[in-house]
Amino acid sequence: MGQSSVRGEGTRKSVPRARELGWDDDLYGAGEATGAKDDVPEEEADASSTPSRAERRRGGGTGAGGRAAARRRAKKTGKRKALRWVAITLSLLILGTAGAGYLYYEHLNGNIRSGGRAGGESGVKKAPPNALGDTPLNILLIGSDSRADDKNIALGGGKNDRDRKPLADVQMLLHVSADRQNASIISIPRDTVVHIPKCEDKDGTKYAATDNRPINESLQRGGPGCTLTTWETLTGVYIDHWLMVDFAGVVAMADEVGGVPVCVKTGVWDKSNAVVKGGSGLKMPQGTHEVKGEQALQWLRTRHAFGSDQNRAKAQHMYMNGMMKKLQGQNAWTDTGRLMGLAETATSALQVSDELKTVAKLFDLSMQLKNVKLDRLTTATVPTTEYPARPKEWLQLVPSSADKMWSMLRDDVALDKNGDKAGAKPKPAASSKPKTPADAPGSFPVTVVNGTAGDGGSPTEGRARTIAEALQGKGFTQADSSKEAEPRKDTLITYPKADGDQGKANAQSVAKALGLPDSAVRADAEAQGITLVVGSDWREGTAYKKPRTVAGDLPDGADDKATCMDVYSVYRWDGKS
Repeated sequence: MGQSSVRGEGTRKSVPRARELGWDDDLYGAGEATGAKDDVPEEEADASSTPSRAERRRGGGTGAGGRAAARRRAKKTGKRKALRWVAITLSLLILGTAGAGYLYYEHLNGNIRSGGRAGGESGVKKAPPNALGDTPLNILLIGSDSRADDKNIALGGGKNDRDRKPLADVQMLLHVSADRQNASIISIPRDTVVHIPKCEDKDGTKYAATDNRPINESLQRGGPGCTLTTWETLTGVYIDHWLMVDFAGVVAMADEVGGVPVCVKTGVWDKSNAVVKGGSGLKMPQGTHEVKGEQALQWLRTRHAFGSDQNRAKAQHMYMNGMMKKLQGQNAWTDTGRLMGLAETATSALQVSDELKTVAKLFDLSMQLKNVKLDRLTTATVPTTEYPARPKEWLQLVPSSADKMWSMLRDDVALDKNGDKAGAKPKPAASSKPKTPADAPGSFPVTVVNGTAGDGGSPTEGRARTIAEALQGKGFTQADSSKEAEPRKDTLITYPKADGDQGKANAQSVAKALGLPDSAVRADAEAQGITLVVGSDWREGTAYKKPRTVAGDLPDGADDKATCMDVYSVYRWDGKS
């Protein structure tokens, strides 16, 4: 039997082009994959060690020429070994990185604390999409005053409050337009009395609705989900998510971005005095400074030195603008290193609603903000007046101002004027009229519901009956009023989703008869028939007149963007003492 028929006998099939690719025989052990010497019988190995005729012609063998040839072969083999180890190292590196990436991703997911999106039923539905199929994005930002752990007690004091349920001392609604070109941040001062709806906490505890408590108590009556439901009930705006941060979280986020720029017109020291006890402890000389750590928290909590809750909201908005500017300047959405640092800090600092409980979801959410330019970010506080029952402590919304702002949000009207470029052609609106013709007006029932108490005030008595009679006069002979009330801000017509185009056509014929826009018509999977809810935006008349909203047309006192904060005289600091 010749050598060629014996070599490799009893071994696995050789790796194709193994040597050409630089993989050495020793990779799998001697001859394990390529049929090299350790799998060859001893006598064959001895025979193979004898130089062949071709080797002798090239100077092989044991002489000087043979040693030179051996060195050349060893050198070539060394190169192959080097290539082999590079390949091994790269393979392990790729696999290791993938594994580490997965473990880190799971670590970040493990950081995230989440809870239910809503704490009750508001009846508010998501806005219909625009011509391109996009919808606005609304996120409720909540600042909790929790003292549930040592870190928060150290930062906020109040050791006796360790077991107290936290209050939502900061509440801001972040609205991002459907086209993602503009955004707004709207605050309601913490001591503003509003209607807090019936809510249920995560432990099953139920809380009855109330009309005479400040909005910051909503967090105690069902957690952040109840605060979200309160805002939806108040505004008629569907809120997609909530994010909540406590004292320690604020400090961590401020440190992660390297400080946030804020400004005071004079030096400030927010400390106790003979008249007013307490204070945030903020001590800062005149001018612009980057606050981080505990000083960032002091800035956000300062109220007395800035004169009022409304001005505190203005300072908080300055901080939010500064953070957005800082993040955009750091290329936070494209720089991998920044993203990892922010991800680590944010996932530990924030609590989120359940739909955001993965890093991927949070990242997708952040990407919705990266294209909003700073000159298209508007900050505003809803105008308030003193609450009559407790004028020195609590506030109440100015109804006309609040209604105008809620209407702008519901209709996705920009709160700034920077989007109205001269000569720009408006985008044509997509027609939502169905191809299916509507049935005869008298062939289907319409239920009319009184929802005029949607602004928290008293309902307009007999409103459902008035509109039902108006519909009957227009041929909708089966229109009838309901004895049940369903308070909501905006007037709405729903039809059963299962009825498809026919249901939509019939509902739109009702809208057209009353002068309502097509956007007021929505499908509802739970609807039993066509239902018209007359909202608080239509308290009189039988022909609907939509309130006119213009970009940037905010009510007086709402726009609170400031370049530098005024300091109340009692708290001014000369920078020396």
